[in-house]
Amino acid sequence: AVLGDPTFWVLLTGVMEIAIGVGLILPWTRRHAALGSLVFLVGIYSANLNMWVNNVPLDGKTYATHWHVLRLVAQLGMMGLSYAIWRSSIPDIPQATEEHVPD
Repeated sequence: AVLGDPTFWVLLTGVMEIAIGVGLILPWTRRHAALGSLVFLVGIYSANLNMWVNNVPLDGKTYATHWHVLRLVAQLGMMGLSYAIWRSSIPDIPQATEEHVPD
């Protein structure tokens, strides 16, 4: 394998998923974790797409197209949710007000 031992990458991404999940729970890290989740999901989908296109087995088993489509839909949903959490966590920017200056 070009990237080394697949077990290493599975464990590493699992640790990243747990860290992102904890970050989403904690209010003071939620915004950054949501953005991290979005970036992670976009990045990790390349591996999932490779599994689909090249029919790569997982634990000796390959998956039918409908399972790959289901995974794509689920990941798009999680990407949308991550984006929504990130957007909703942006602090409000105070609006400029026009001051009344006496004549």
